[in-house]
Amino acid sequence: MPEPYDPLTDPAPAHDLRAVLRIRAFRRLWIAFGLSSLGDWIGLLALTAMAKNFAGDDYQAANFAIGGVLFLRVLPALVMGPVAGWVADRLDRRWTMILGDLIRAAFFVSIPIVGTLTWVLVATVLIEIVSLIWGPSKDASVPNLVPRHRLEAANQISLVTTYGSALPAAVIFTAITLAGRGLGEVAIDIAVYVNAATFAVSGLAIISVAEIGRAGAHDHEDHPTLWRTMVEGWSYVTGTPVVRGLVVGISGAFAAGAVVIGLGRTYVEDLDAGDPGYGVLFGAVFGGLALGMGFAPRIFSGLSRRRLFAAGLVGSGVGLAGLSLIQQIEIATMIAILLGFCAGASWVSGQTLLGLEVPDNLRGRTFAFVQSAVRTVLALTLAVAPFLAGAIGRQTVRVGDRSLSYNGAALTMLIAAVVAGSIGLVAWRQMDDRPGVPFWRDVRKSFGKTPGVYPTTGLFVALEGGEGAGKSTQSALLVKWLEDRGQHVLLTREPGATDLGKTLRQIVLDPATGDISHRAEALIYAADKAEHVDSVIKPALKAGSVVITDRYVDSALAYQGSGRDLDLSDVERVNRWATADLRPNLTVLLDLAPKSGLGRFEERDRIEAQSADFHERVRAAFLELAAAEPQHYLVIDATQDREQIAAQIQARLLPLLPKIG
Repeated sequence: MPEPYDPLTDPAPAHDLRAVLRIRAFRRLWIAFGLSSLGDWIGLLALTAMAKNFAGDDYQAANFAIGGVLFLRVLPALVMGPVAGWVADRLDRRWTMILGDLIRAAFFVSIPIVGTLTWVLVATVLIEIVSLIWGPSKDASVPNLVPRHRLEAANQISLVTTYGSALPAAVIFTAITLAGRGLGEVAIDIAVYVNAATFAVSGLAIISVAEIGRAGAHDHEDHPTLWRTMVEGWSYVTGTPVVRGLVVGISGAFAAGAVVIGLGRTYVEDLDAGDPGYGVLFGAVFGGLALGMGFAPRIFSGLSRRRLFAAGLVGSGVGLAGLSLIQQIEIATMIAILLGFCAGASWVSGQTLLGLEVPDNLRGRTFAFVQSAVRTVLALTLAVAPFLAGAIGRQTVRVGDRSLSYNGAALTMLIAAVVAGSIGLVAWRQMDDRPGVPFWRDVRKSFGKTPGVYPTTGLFVALEGGEGAGKSTQSALLVKWLEDRGQHVLLTREPGATDLGKTLRQIVLDPATGDISHRAEALIYAADKAEHVDSVIKPALKAGSVVITDRYVDSALAYQGSGRDLDLSDVERVNRWATADLRPNLTVLLDLAPKSGLGRFEERDRIEAQSADFHERVRAAFLELAAAEPQHYLVIDATQDREQIAAQIQARLLPLLPKIG
């Protein structure tokens, strides 16, 4: 059972990674999982290097041998994935993982002893079959070891560990091959034995995690075959342009990294870097991949998810082109890090977008389809790339008195670069959600921008939109829905929710106020927000209430920033300071053309009476803010019936609601 959560003794935010690692059972499983992942990557490096040695000096034979090992690593997942999951759900998970690690260790020990290419290929298949059962057992155990509110952080740690462990694996492999240069092929044998040792230690570590047990009866679910999964997902994916672009792009990001891994061994051979160079290149790609997954969304926070996704794909193509043309291992290593970073940025952005774009009732099969598609692309890339490189062979191009020699690996990377770059450009054209806004402006905006503070107790919801969009109506409907579900709700507004705010509201909205300085107006609204947050919003959130505010910081950015044509960064800085950078968990933007909204008023206050151009700028600003961080926004067409609008808001809020009792 997971350790009980006490907010007094465990006040860390739900996404805090250190808080997850303080849970003893999960920490021990994570250590074991990290060792298994480390061994898996060392095994990939060692087996491909061993296959190349068995093939001898024949360039084509070496590529074919490496391609065979890589293809056989993913083939069992394509054929036996559903069967392995079914088996894992019916066995004791703890002993499945213990025996799985020990069996994999034994297979790896046998490879140098037998010492043939045939056994390398056979053992690869057997090891992957065991891994297919081990992986679902681990994934299914995690929810039983951590509280529900920390599951997302636990999964994030697992994901980063999976790809991040490739870097230390590459360092270990490089160190072994460098230290054993005088030993020849024995150095590779040592790497295989080290790999076996990591699996053995992992198995012994899992013995201490007694909290892992047999799957309960409620865990048994239907596991569709790969074919059924692909057929069910195909109709939805092909019929939805955004999802179709995401699936193609995610597959392309994986293919870009797979090309480097599939061709890396022969690529570094032509650079005279040998096995140590292969380890360095391998670690550079996967180290960059882990960095991209972990940090790209935070670094480029000014980019919308869609723009980051497409930009990462284009960057992967550029990185592949650079690798194909560079003939120095040092520069190639730096390019490989950037390539991995771009591919990782696309992968994590694509996964997030799928979670936001796909309806809940279709999300499971869509993700299953994506996993199947990625495995298929990986299998094809890892198999085809080395064979294509072998078929091309070494080519020499003469330019006057000089000649340039490129091997098949480099030329195949160049072909893959053109494909990846083209996919990225197509994705950009189809998915750009900020047309007309320069890309580099968004990049510059990313630096110096703080991530903001999101409440971890209660729930903070802001309703935004232009005049007459229906915020008051939807606020009232939302309060009733929440109270019917047993939630404690506070409905508030800006400006005017406090005694000070009422006075400030009279000043800024009364037509009798007349013209005042635009900066003075912005500061009046900011003063209202400061009092509102400190005396109303924060106490309610601390008490666990659902706080609904009619307007918040986005209104200041839209009205005083874009509407009044003030410097947006100045307005944002003042308002973030006034609110202590407290941000809503969800902002609902009711989008309505200004002409339609203003037509609902017989009399207009000081802000409503502004020009049509003013209100058009306000609307555009709201939409731009929502496009920049779609994970925190829900944009709704406010021309719909109020019941339709309310249903969409309720569906988005349902999984975010605080637990009652």
